[in-house]
Amino acid sequence: MTDVANEAAADPADDLVEISTDGACLGNPGPGGWGAVLRYRGKEKEISGSDPQTTNNKMELTAAIEALAALNRPSTVILYTDSSYVRNGIMKWVAGWQSNGWQTRDKKPVKNVDLWQRLLEEEKRHTVEWRWVKGHAGDHYNEIADTLATSAAREVASGSVSR
Repeated sequence: MTDVANEAAADPADDLVEISTDGACLGNPGPGGWGAVLRYRGKEKEISGSDPQTTNNKMELTAAIEALAALNRPSTVILYTDSSYVRNGIMKWVAGWQSNGWQTRDKKPVKNVDLWQRLLEEEKRHTVEWRWVKGHAGDHYNEIADTLATSAAREVASGSVSR
């Protein structure tokens, strides 16, 4: 199959990439995994990864970061996530965090600031529409992303993969 990430067109208005992401953690914190399904012009690409000691929120963020990073050219993207943390963070909270020096309204450091900053950098390259989907509710691509994330978490937990 042709690599979806290598085919995104130079003109983002001409092409649409749909991405479904998910993160998983066996314990929170614990071994974790992330997964994403990228869809472009009828083709699909699945990507995943893991971390031996992480949190679910970190894996949700990493899934979005890695999926956007997999696109070699600026693209128009619809990114589906079942994480309210990711969607609300990127759409509602991050601007305030930045203006407050990466602190919350309560003057506490923002958790996962390194990942939020990476996500912002990846998002800058693309035109991204963020959509929330209910997890474990039968959305086909969300289920695939969940399976990828859970499998990656189980593999790293068993010691069969390294980060």
